[in-house]
Amino acid sequence: QVQLVESGGGSVQAGGSLRLSCAASGYTYHDSCLGWFRQAPGKARELVAYIYNGDRRNYAGSLKGRFAISTDSAKNNLYLQMDSLQPEDTAIYYCAASGSIAMWRCALHVNYNYWGQGTQVTVSS
Repeated sequence: QVQLVESGGGSVQAGGSLRLSCAASGYTYHDSCLGWFRQAPGKARELVAYIYNGDRRNYAGSLKGRFAISTDSAKNNLYLQMDSLQPEDTAIYYCAASGSIAMWRCALHVNYNYWGQGTQVTVSS
């Protein structure tokens, strides 16, 4: 059984940084996606970034350069380094994992089978 547990959320002022972690257990898929999504109040869940097969990264266009996704070699932990945070980054951030799928499907949250409980990130101006 796959379990994902996020940690590292919190409150920061604009311009600050946070690092989110996601501990994955029971996850053994190949040709798969590990991703971060976020959902702000009243808005749809949106992609932040994903890693495919442990090495190919992709980011939501507006976040590239400020956010960095990484994983350890065993894919047991997923990380999201967030720098230069802005109030519009305020949201609940979710870690997610897919089964074996093609890379092009990683951008869509509906293609992920496993989700963490979410961690709140609040950025004040």
